[in-house]
Amino acid sequence: MHRIYLDHMSTTPCDKRVVQAMLPYLSDVYGNPHSKDHVWGWEASSAVEAAREKVAQVIGAQAKEIVFTSGATEATNLALKGLAGFYKDKKHIVTTQIEHKCVLDSCKMLEAQGYEVTYVPVSKKGIVDAKAVMAAVRDDTLVVSVMAANNEIGTLQPIEDIGPLCRAQKVFFHVDAAQAFAKIPIDVDAMCIDLLSISGHKIYGPKGIGALFVRRRAPRVRLSPILTGGSQENGMRSGTLPTFLCVGLGEAARLMWQERDQEQQRMRGFKALFWEAIQTLPEIKLNGDYQTALPHVINVSFADVEGEGLMGHVSDLAVSSGSACTSESLEPSYVLRAIGVDDTLAHTSLRISFGRTTQEKDVAYSAQRIIDAVQHLRSMSPLWEMRQAGIDITKIKWNAH
Repeated sequence: MHRIYLDHMSTTPCDKRVVQAMLPYLSDVYGNPHSKDHVWGWEASSAVEAAREKVAQVIGAQAKEIVFTSGATEATNLALKGLAGFYKDKKHIVTTQIEHKCVLDSCKMLEAQGYEVTYVPVSKKGIVDAKAVMAAVRDDTLVVSVMAANNEIGTLQPIEDIGPLCRAQKVFFHVDAAQAFAKIPIDVDAMCIDLLSISGHKIYGPKGIGALFVRRRAPRVRLSPILTGGSQENGMRSGTLPTFLCVGLGEAARLMWQERDQEQQRMRGFKALFWEAIQTLPEIKLNGDYQTALPHVINVSFADVEGEGLMGHVSDLAVSSGSACTSESLEPSYVLRAIGVDDTLAHTSLRISFGRTTQEKDVAYSAQRIIDAVQHLRSMSPLWEMRQAGIDITKIKWNAH
């Protein structure tokens, strides 16, 4: 079966150049990077610090402001829970309704501990208003947390506007940049960002590694650790660092940033090609905003075609459904709900995300596969036929027997 991977928002394949950079630190340079008494430790430590510098350069940070973690989820947990643990006098948090679950679940945990959280709504395009965010800020607000780019619909948030406003109000500003790091320009100083979460496997690096930018320059941020036991990473994150993963993240960041312009141009071309082709189908809906979004992702709903069923008909394509499966039920995406997509349509959505290994022929083939599958499923749908015939199905009295 000819298979095509179109789920790069979920994870990316580790770049072979990144793998080559990591290999020596799996066998030859195996010292503990925290061992200060011999050359094995010094070599590993040097590699870790070089990787830290590469990550820092992408966002205009200092190397000492980069704390390595297991991923963006841990980084976000450390940011929010670490702030709450250190600054105990402020008990209010502001975030948005479409944040990643690592933000929302961290907030829920803090709510259980007595914190209040304001979840600011977003527009139908999935963009939060900076003024609305600041209107939610109170005297006891500890932190504002807004993602740089949404993981389902790709919309970019106005972090460059929110940061300075937070700074003026002396409120910490955290940005979940898992989907945006090294893909869009981010300057932590110019944008007044105090904490920023980073993921390795979203930028063709290895899984199991990420980082948190923690501002050390004024206004300096202090965190209580959520992992203790060794006081590594300036006491903010205990545990022996995996040298090879740190090296992988550093090299992935360097390559992503170095090749960003060329890659983004390719992605814009793929997105335009796909969208032009898919619009030959009637009654489809683009979720989010075409322009104010990452160029490599598009989220589309298809009326009268259930997303999971559609995925089953295009099993040769790796795409994501907008519906989140749980053990007991199939719930529509909370992100799509937040932007005003009704539950029925939300169940019909697909997220398609292109990547470094995607080719133009893959995009054209995938679009046609989806078109054919939608047409086939609709041809078997009585509801689709009735709606096309102009019958108002909401007024039909169904016989329960």
